[in-house]
Amino acid sequence: IWGNSKDVWFNILKKENKYSHCKHFTSLHSNLQPHMRSILLDWLLEVCEVYTLHRETFYLAQDFFDRFMLTQKNLNKTMLQLIGITTLFIASKLEEIYAPKLQEFAYVTDGACSEDDIIRMELIILKALKWELCPVTIISWLNLYLQVDALKDVPKVLLPQYSQEKFIEIAQLLDLCILDVNSLDFQYRILAAAALCHYTSVHVVTRVSGLEWDSIAECVEWLKPFLKVAKKSPVKLKNFKKIAAEDRHNIQTHTNYLDMLDEVNYEVAVAAPGQLSPVSTGGIITPPKSSEK
Repeated sequence: IWGNSKDVWFNILKKENKYSHCKHFTSLHSNLQPHMRSILLDWLLEVCEVYTLHRETFYLAQDFFDRFMLTQKNLNKTMLQLIGITTLFIASKLEEIYAPKLQEFAYVTDGACSEDDIIRMELIILKALKWELCPVTIISWLNLYLQVDALKDVPKVLLPQYSQEKFIEIAQLLDLCILDVNSLDFQYRILAAAALCHYTSVHVVTRVSGLEWDSIAECVEWLKPFLKVAKKSPVKLKNFKKIAAEDRHNIQTHTNYLDMLDEVNYEVAVAAPGQLSPVSTGGIITPPKSSEK
């Protein structure tokens, strides 16, 4: 039985308000800098590609991480990798049909986090989030918008009707911008709509999202330097073993996002001197084994 489309839409919007996020969690942690979050999320993107996890899995982990950090105070930077890998562990159990095993998540930290550490942190995170684990992620909004845009007279809403190439192009822009803590100034549906606007038009965005230009204008403007940098590194569809061709765009990929983010910061600094200076993204995270790729 299909639900009433208006009811479904309003329920999705209600979720957007329930699962709130905020960039000011850094003020709760005196030992943390915004670029540490960038490094952590970039590393999680890399882990996702190593284990061929879905984009939704990464964006669930990102949401869990950002909301969890709002519930804590004065966490040390040495805790970040454990928190990050645990949020990915939780997300993969929710989203993946064949989730990697606990020991694989511990292994990818190269000894920094044990299986027991991850299990203990899992319970802490779940309690802090009050077991509220079903946000509508940025990538879910993008998927929804593109699907609505592509629907024809005889809708087949269970199968993607849109171009995989267009999807991964916009997804790359979102991957890059989510590494910047300022992305948390915007609701997920606004971010996805603004990204889509750069690749389609205001008319398309209004039609598929119900958002007027005034709602997305600020975010569209904020995304411009990210778009400029992303377009210099055009993304290509990748093939993965055991992943069907029609699902390959949904697998999370990783590229040199930290270098790209440095370039974005430079673009912003040049455009508005004194507002933002480029930050060093020196590593604090153990990378996944490159041989695993």
